Amino acid sequence: MHASNEKVNFHKYVIYQIYPKSFCDTKGDGLGDLQGIIEKIPYIASLGVDMVWFNPFFVSPQRDNGYDIADYYAIQPAFGTLEEFDEMVAKLGEHGIGVMLDMVLNHTSTAHEWFQKALAGDEEYRDYYIIRPGLADGSPPTNWDSKFGGSAWEPFGDTGDYYLHLFDVTQADLNWRNPEVRTEMANIVNFWRDRGVHGFRFDVINLIGKEAELKSSAPGEDPRYMYTDGTDVDRYLQELAAASFGKDPLSVTVGEMSSTTIERCVGYSNPDNHELNMVFNFHHLKVDYLNGKKWTNIRFQPRDLKEVLNKWALGMQEGNGWNALFLNNHDQPRAINRFGDPERYHVESATMLAHMIHLLRGTPYIYMGEEIGMTDPLYTSINDYVDIESTNAYITLLEEGLNADEAFAIVHSKSRDNARTPMQWDDSKHAGFTNGVPWLAPTNQDRINVVAEEASGRILPYYRKLIQLRKQYAVIADGSYEPFQLEHEKVYAFFRKLEDEELLVIVNLSGEHTVFEIPERFVSGNILIENHSTDLTGNMLQLNPYHAIAILTKEQPQS
Repeated sequence: MHASNEKVNFHKYVIYQIYPKSFCDTKGDGLGDLQGIIEKIPYIASLGVDMVWFNPFFVSPQRDNGYDIADYYAIQPAFGTLEEFDEMVAKLGEHGIGVMLDMVLNHTSTAHEWFQKALAGDEEYRDYYIIRPGLADGSPPTNWDSKFGGSAWEPFGDTGDYYLHLFDVTQADLNWRNPEVRTEMANIVNFWRDRGVHGFRFDVINLIGKEAELKSSAPGEDPRYMYTDGTDVDRYLQELAAASFGKDPLSVTVGEMSSTTIERCVGYSNPDNHELNMVFNFHHLKVDYLNGKKWTNIRFQPRDLKEVLNKWALGMQEGNGWNALFLNNHDQPRAINRFGDPERYHVESATMLAHMIHLLRGTPYIYMGEEIGMTDPLYTSINDYVDIESTNAYITLLEEGLNADEAFAIVHSKSRDNARTPMQWDDSKHAGFTNGVPWLAPTNQDRINVVAEEASGRILPYYRKLIQLRKQYAVIADGSYEPFQLEHEKVYAFFRKLEDEELLVIVNLSGEHTVFEIPERFVSGNILIENHSTDLTGNMLQLNPYHAIAILTKEQPQS
């Protein structure tokens, strides 16, 4: 572990994300639990990761899989107890692995005690939420839409007023303009800090800065801009940091940013501003959205993915911001299905995508199962899906005139459940996840599982090597970023530079053979890692489908 007075170098970190509900079940109820995570700590440690981010396991009605919190200070009984949480923190700590908790501070569940007191007429708690009178005709205060469909406003009991919910109707937005709310938020963070937690991921945190006067958007204008990246977000984050995690030199923080900009993300993550260490943005994961719409089914173009990744890499670097790097998480379909070819080039696709993310400028995140090449499930019916967003989308697509096969194909390509299927530990009926009936079924564990990867796989060792290289080579953790031959139709290439050390990273984003010309100084260079043997005798590289290679100009690693 790090010395307590030394600031953590999160540039060297690799963070592993666990969706607790789907990781490992020890009770046989089909739901993952804390004991299951404890059981698998040796595996987590074997990866070489520095921290584990856990999706929420706080007390919740589970209307939005735990992102609707009813008690920030207690563990949902299905997952375990506070004592088991403490055991997990201690046992991860024995391996030098920190814990990152998911802080959902933009909204609470309407089942939360604060909201219930507000409903009962308590004026103090009413001011914890964003409650406004309707318009003269009785309609909602603004034209804002919920991200889950319908109006973002719901009648507040029988008062004639409305409360704001940017997400589900049971997720009431908190009023951060109230200093008491801000104090409560710091108290929550400090409670978990006192239990040994050093990492915090803040859910949709750029939505907390809503103005005192809430306005409808103009006709044709996107309502999201009326409440996203508000002017007070920076001030609120600075205040939260000063009152909680900012006191901890081992603190590692990341903010999930909704519909954001490079400029604002630079501000949130520039160390001079004393806000967050890094930010998640989702622009690169919309390159397979037709006209910006999620529920469509088109194949991405390599040039589009490269353009977005490059733009953010350059923009964040220029402003001294820091990116959280990822292709997979609990809300996204598996990246290998979107940007690779799991049928014909399973190993190559999985390793190429890892190679690209881990060697960019930023801190990489691995979503559980990604490191063994898990794919979207091979579901055949809408009834196989549990996610409310997916089933709602299916109904909407049918209403829009698509036939059942067309609607299913779209949901099959974009559902959040694609990432939420159980971790595939072995090739048994329920993938070694549970002895009971899993809440969501695994499908291809007969060929994709941890046991098989440990025995003779090529994806898991590739991830372990990428993680090790970040610790070994300062150019990967701290080097600058510069694109190379961005105009190439199929290849994404870039330089990482630090002092006299230079790394050339090349990935073929296509399932086709292609040729790529490299600078003379890399010919006969030191190949740090590759997923296919490469002839480096000349400067014209023959690249295979989904080929990935990283070449160093200088052989000695720097510590």
